[in-house]
Amino acid sequence: MQTSTRDRIVIAAARLLQRQGYVGTGIKQIAQEAQATLGSVYHFFPGGKETVAVAAIHHSTEEFATLLREALDSDDDPAGAVSACAGRLAEELRESGWTDGCPVTAAALETLGTESEIQQACADALRGWEQLVHDKLLRRGFPAQSARELASTVISTLEGAEVTAQVNRSEEPLRVAGRQLSRLIRSYDEYEAYAPVLPRE
Repeated sequence: MQTSTRDRIVIAAARLLQRQGYVGTGIKQIAQEAQATLGSVYHFFPGGKETVAVAAIHHSTEEFATLLREALDSDDDPAGAVSACAGRLAEELRESGWTDGCPVTAAALETLGTESEIQQACADALRGWEQLVHDKLLRRGFPAQSARELASTVISTLEGAEVTAQVNRSEEPLRVAGRQLSRLIRSYDEYEAYAPVLPRE
């Protein structure tokens, strides 16, 4: 199935945001990478670069959500599933030559302090990813508050570890993050399992 011009523009923008950030990406470069005319870009995105970037962030958000869902569904144990997710991120980052990081993180950091659509799209992305982890933990029987806090920790840690892996050109930060998150989740799981029978002080 042939990719539409609009989709080519969005995908090209997403890849450029991954590799060089929002500030470093120009509207002409997006058109060139998408093999589209500048007029086509403005036809689909009259608001220019920011509106293309928002669409690209939505695209990347769903890409990562798909990876995250697959990893979470790969293991009934959420600890193992989160570790698997970190492993997949490490492999994909290495295979890209350490260039294809998270465009959401890059765009969010470059637009801090603004009330832009980009910031809103990035915030929505992070919340959506946290919700996927939260729901997995709830299905495993975790209390709502523990699930919510752990989900936030998982996504924050993976995002930070991915940046560190890029800087160091090494899978190890993500591998370590996966192992430590796995231990953290298991410690909660064990605590919650035994907490009801612990004596009250």
